[in-house]
Amino acid sequence: MTTLDSLPGAVADERSGVLHYGQPIREQRTFDRGALVPVAREVLQLTGPDRLTWLDSITTQQLNLKPGDSTEDLVLSPNGKIEHAMKLVDDGESLWIIVDPGARASLAEFLLRMRFMRQVEIFERDDLVVVGVSGALEAPDGPAWRDGWPEAAPGGVRYGSYLPDTAWSWREVIVPAGAELPTDAVAGSVAYDAARIAAGRPSAADADDRAIPHELDWLTTAVHLTKGCYRGQETVAKVHNLGAPPRRLTLLHLDGSDSVMPVSGAEVRVGDKAAGHVTSAAYHHELGPIALALLKRSVAPDAQLTVLAGDDATHEISAAQEVLVPPEAGHANRPPRLPRLGAVKRPPNRP
Repeated sequence: MTTLDSLPGAVADERSGVLHYGQPIREQRTFDRGALVPVAREVLQLTGPDRLTWLDSITTQQLNLKPGDSTEDLVLSPNGKIEHAMKLVDDGESLWIIVDPGARASLAEFLLRMRFMRQVEIFERDDLVVVGVSGALEAPDGPAWRDGWPEAAPGGVRYGSYLPDTAWSWREVIVPAGAELPTDAVAGSVAYDAARIAAGRPSAADADDRAIPHELDWLTTAVHLTKGCYRGQETVAKVHNLGAPPRRLTLLHLDGSDSVMPVSGAEVRVGDKAAGHVTSAAYHHELGPIALALLKRSVAPDAQLTVLAGDDATHEISAAQEVLVPPEAGHANRPPRLPRLGAVKRPPNRP
């Protein structure tokens, strides 16, 4: 916790940090101008001379980081499914890893199993917390992860072309627990979620246990396509070069006439057939109710959708799509189709 967590009106949640300070819509406008946001995160510290080369060898990103550099990284399963999402910043002596709440223990266990004889030490830092910084607001001192979205990082590729009306600008800074921070421009995580969804920015919250990076357009910032081997690389390469992701992330504009919002996991339908599910939802101060959803690739971008909401999941909300990952994503190096062996080209009929 920091001084931001104990401000008057703060409504907190274990999973999300401070949700808001009593005025969530006003806080979204503050967020757009620049605000401090007490987000719920967990911190790992890696030390030792092998920390970068070792982590590079088992994750999706190329980690030739100089002091102060930051990047995004993923741990994949052998089949290419997302297991962990990490935000990394190196200060020249330590590599700092920021993860969502509840993810640190299992990530630390995985890293310890994979360490073998490498000169790396891994520490879970309960004495540190993370504060988010939006816009051009000056950040507090500390290791700072800078989000490069939506620009493709070196070695990455972006499938989509969507750009929000308000440019996405976000940093996450590691500070000591109990740090005294300025309180003149603050916002809760509700404002952060609304801005993130409006920006089409994927997060760990949008990845289920079947998700691969391509479906979320995470090849943009979290995957280096030409680095050396790592777990799950075969799937990454095959889907990008020869295939297509089976699902695609999309931004949904929801009908808000009934003031009912879907929750994460809410079913999305085309007609009476299941087409996907909501991953994140929020009420945006300019766009109204919006959501991110993972849809089947076969769903047409102009298809009218229905989202099931309410306690019994029977309330139907109409939704229109804003394409984030296009259906034609992938196929980057699909070889030309060759004629069948033994096929004979017949001459044209002559009179």
